[in-house]
Amino acid sequence: MEKFEINILGCGSALPTTKHNLSSQVVSFRDKLHMIDCGEGSQLQFRKLKLNFNRLTNIFISHLHGDHCFGLPGFISTLGLLGRTSDLHIFAQPDAEKVFRPLLDYFCKGLAYSVIFHSFDPFKHQLIYEDRGLQVFTIPLKHRVPTAGFLFVEKPKALHINRESCDFFQVPISQYGNIKAGNDFITSNGEVIPNHRLTNKPQTPRRYAYCSDTAYEEKIVPIIQGVDLLYHEATFLHSDLVRAKETFHSSSIEAASIAKKAEVGQLILGHFSARYPNEKVLLEEAQSVFPNTILSSETKSFVL
Repeated sequence: MEKFEINILGCGSALPTTKHNLSSQVVSFRDKLHMIDCGEGSQLQFRKLKLNFNRLTNIFISHLHGDHCFGLPGFISTLGLLGRTSDLHIFAQPDAEKVFRPLLDYFCKGLAYSVIFHSFDPFKHQLIYEDRGLQVFTIPLKHRVPTAGFLFVEKPKALHINRESCDFFQVPISQYGNIKAGNDFITSNGEVIPNHRLTNKPQTPRRYAYCSDTAYEEKIVPIIQGVDLLYHEATFLHSDLVRAKETFHSSSIEAASIAKKAEVGQLILGHFSARYPNEKVLLEEAQSVFPNTILSSETKSFVL
């Protein structure tokens, strides 16, 4: 099975604390790394996790609040100091380049690589990135500023040849491509051998959804339906729901309710408010609605 791993660099909210770093994650899939958000100090967390800077290809920015993007200039500068030469692609709403291009032009002159911005509409669910094994879609979220989550989807693999069955029915190797594409096999005497007798189904494609920052938003449920792993912000306890609504954030109960409605495999809580010295209270509250819930924490990794 090919590697599909989520690495937590930071899971705190806007107010910095000594316990949590600001929002950032790295999705490791096959031979590439994809960063989600880039709070201050993300390059230090990158090193703590012993991630390979050269494998980073894309950075996806959910929204333009500082705790999710103030780390970009420093991170880009660090890559330059490390001698990077390959292009870095940043996916964000259109204003991102207007904000960061002047900073890069001033502080990151003479980079040996190009920083390429790709804008997307945060109010639409759409495909924004694709390579040979992975697709990334936006998830429109509900926050004080235009915000999008991200859905990482592994591409379906071809059917696997059942070599023993193919040998039994004397299927020529030259026909294996057609068989893997789903076609039946017709023998020399005209007998049709159904494809399912000649192949084994591949592993079900894995999916990961990142939803932060957002108020409770049931419209995302069809988009994330059945994902293997969901990271959903749980900034507040439900007793602080009034504050959650004022700031367009979610309570732990609301995060769990989304996970339950979407029938996800597992829920990770994150984006914790500094007002709670122990996030266990958030976990217990969420587990009362969706038992398969865990807490995120810095340098923790989750394998799909």
